[in-house]
Amino acid sequence: MSNVRTFLLAALAGSVIATAPPALAQTTLTMSSWVSPQHHLTAVVLQGWANEVEKATSGRVKLQMLPKHPSAPPGTFDAVRDGLVDVSYVTASYTPARHILPLMAELPGAGDTALVNSVAYSRIYWKYFDKVGEYKGVKLLGVFTHGPGQMFTKRPIASINDVQGLKIRTGGGVAEAVAKALGASAFVKPAPESYELLKGGVADGVFFPMESIISFKLDTVLEQATLFPGGMYSSAFGFFMNEDKWSKLPKPDQAAIEKLSGEYLARLAGQSWDEADRKGLEALKKSGVKIVNADAAFVAEVQKRSAPIIDDWIKKAGAKGVDAARILAEFRAELKKVAAGQ
Repeated sequence: MSNVRTFLLAALAGSVIATAPPALAQTTLTMSSWVSPQHHLTAVVLQGWANEVEKATSGRVKLQMLPKHPSAPPGTFDAVRDGLVDVSYVTASYTPARHILPLMAELPGAGDTALVNSVAYSRIYWKYFDKVGEYKGVKLLGVFTHGPGQMFTKRPIASINDVQGLKIRTGGGVAEAVAKALGASAFVKPAPESYELLKGGVADGVFFPMESIISFKLDTVLEQATLFPGGMYSSAFGFFMNEDKWSKLPKPDQAAIEKLSGEYLARLAGQSWDEADRKGLEALKKSGVKIVNADAAFVAEVQKRSAPIIDDWIKKAGAKGVDAARILAEFRAELKKVAAGQ
């Protein structure tokens, strides 16, 4: 009798084992950043998001930061698409021919903080732009912006006349267009090269958010920061994963990552950038760089000269099949909603 009971128990145990769902596989994804390990985008946004993904998936999905980014910054989209790295980001400024619609968030006249810009942009992007497919080839996880982009120079700037002919490094896209519209001799170089460009006299100034001056140690090679309400531009980022790696993740892990993407990611990045901008302003005040608020006439002239850039975006975005003017108006209304806490 005991032998029969032993047999039955063994058979029952085998049945339970046979019908138990298979354990979800563990996956390690590579991640990289083209700014320094100390930059908040790497240390706070990317690494913070990676830690949350690992926690949300109970350790089944881990992200490993590569010691070196596998491409030049503008080549990041292709690097992720082609599998050189699994997860990374790039600003639309570096790829303006490919990513036309995201340049909406870079236009003059955005909000006063990265959080407001990022959340409003994220809502508009997923509502209208994602279906157009400008990030086709990768799994887009989220979009966000940096804080208001300002003008930093090696010499005093008081009016539009002082900008004429200045050699200004920008990240491209709308920032480059604004610099040219103001009469500067604008050129495009990746952000990490800015120190050498300024020190060597290749650049007379840079367009950047406040935090970048400290992140890239530019306070020692600059004389003045000229600030405009809401900035003269922003930079719109896309954060994405290799499509093949995404498709191979188990559905529960995909669902967990989705919850940490979209607007959640926009808020994470926006809050981090605002905190970095705050620290950047504090450090700038201590550094000896003169901080000047552009007067009303200067602000008005920048707005006047920038207006054709907005019109040009509306035309190019419209060619993609979207009602660009209406969407831009909705984006600006959304900026006010987010700023009001909605």
